[in-house]
Amino acid sequence: MGIRVAVAGASGYAGGELLRLIVGHPEFDLVTATAHSQAGAPVAAVHPQLTGLDLVFGATDPAVLAEADLVFLALPHGQSATLAAALPETVKVVDLGADHRLRDADAWTRYYGGAHAGAWTYGLPELPGQRAAIAESSRVAATGCYAVATILALAPLIAAGAVSAEDVVVVAASGTSGAGRAAKVHLLGSEVMGDLSAYKVGAHQHVPEIKQATGATSLSFTPVLAPMPRGILATVTARPTGTGPDPRTVLTEAYADEPFVRVLPEGTWPHTSATLGGNSCHVQVTSDVDSGRVIVSSAIDNLGKGAAGQAVQCANLMLGLPETAGLPAYGTTP
Repeated sequence: MGIRVAVAGASGYAGGELLRLIVGHPEFDLVTATAHSQAGAPVAAVHPQLTGLDLVFGATDPAVLAEADLVFLALPHGQSATLAAALPETVKVVDLGADHRLRDADAWTRYYGGAHAGAWTYGLPELPGQRAAIAESSRVAATGCYAVATILALAPLIAAGAVSAEDVVVVAASGTSGAGRAAKVHLLGSEVMGDLSAYKVGAHQHVPEIKQATGATSLSFTPVLAPMPRGILATVTARPTGTGPDPRTVLTEAYADEPFVRVLPEGTWPHTSATLGGNSCHVQVTSDVDSGRVIVSSAIDNLGKGAAGQAVQCANLMLGLPETAGLPAYGTTP
């Protein structure tokens, strides 16, 4: 028998992607998948891509989850902390929600509301020092989807002094799966298809997470709902310091040995479709000929590197497995 793995909140989009990755993982044994409204339903009835998986959703019972070696929490924001607190320390936990990402309690209250549950190890292995920290942790907070696309584009540049930490501007478009699976009128196909719309402008909850991970001190973030099921394309602009190293050299060196981050050849720009189904992030950088600002474009699958894939990557490190185990590095275009 392999490593016993459970997923709480497995009926959602991120939960379904987690199940797909887990059943294809060489070391994982999926023993429990729980859901609230779908408890008692066959997994394949909710996730038809998993037809053939003989498993039924159970109720979210901490005692049942505690029988696993590792638990993924794919629950709505604000629901993970209570469940995690009921699990013994001997069970490793990766939380895909936001409950344990932020170190600043005031930032949590401002952007999410309610009591701050405390910060766990932040689950982005590509950040300096985080790979080792994740490997030593039993509790890891996976990244937000917009956050990882932005952080991977920006963090090395600020750290190297190539761009200023002030006056960072981000515009990022995401597929509708990023909003979850709950039925919402504005996410109906007839509402989304043929349309682009900004939302949560000036107050998106991933802003403090991005600032925490990159060192940015001033960040303007505009998220855009795009007429596609999955994927994120982020455009990040920042002012060059004028005294720092070349931005392309910084990114190329930062990700030279990373298994999932690709700095594209000059003149080639990221496409969301090229990352779909994979745990990859594609990055390109240039300088604006008019303003002189540094422009970085990054693409990810919001359910892959932005959620389930990133969570499995962290779990591999926590369990002492090869970081790439069970994770595709390439997308599925077309």
